[in-house]
Amino acid sequence: MANLITLSRLILLIVVIYAAYLPFSWWHILNVALLILVFVSDGLDGYVARKRNETSVFGAMFDIASDRIVELAMWIVLVDLAIVPVWVPLVFIIRGTIVDTIRANQVSTAGQTPFAMQKSPLAKWLVAGKFMRIFYAALKATTFCWLLLTRALLALWPDIFGPWATLFEITGILLVYLSVFTCIARGLPVIWEFVYQERDSLVPRRSRGK
Repeated sequence: MANLITLSRLILLIVVIYAAYLPFSWWHILNVALLILVFVSDGLDGYVARKRNETSVFGAMFDIASDRIVELAMWIVLVDLAIVPVWVPLVFIIRGTIVDTIRANQVSTAGQTPFAMQKSPLAKWLVAGKFMRIFYAALKATTFCWLLLTRALLALWPDIFGPWATLFEITGILLVYLSVFTCIARGLPVIWEFVYQERDSLVPRRSRGK
């Protein structure tokens, strides 16, 4: 059931992307509500998995893959719509590729769920902590919805919202930069712990005992 919810998220994402390219109408306002639903369902699948005792390594990896697809697809769409610069999705693609490769390697060798692999308290809080996971999801949802909503408002009612265009733009830029910063901050602990573990595994046992 939880995996079906995750799959439904991806189908709804396709609808959101399609609607973003339609001529401006009330549909663009509704599309923002659909995008909110995409992010709300991210928490729903995890809740259902825990309630129905359906948690698994596959489910966790599928959920992460779904998050990555939603995240990257929306950034790429925003670039194509000339709303954000191209370097923004490049940061997310590079960070996501590195982190997901590390996680896949650790899952295959340790058999743990991805968020159970962090060791240090800071890494656990940044990467696996409930607050940071909710904050990051809410930040991305707010950023994407804000950029699409303000674009629609300025196109549909320029006389009303035109004077607010500068404020809309500055707020959007701040949200984008905060999203990029949080993305990097949550990825660094995964990379650091992996490098540290790999380095430690290469140290000869005799030298460890000295």
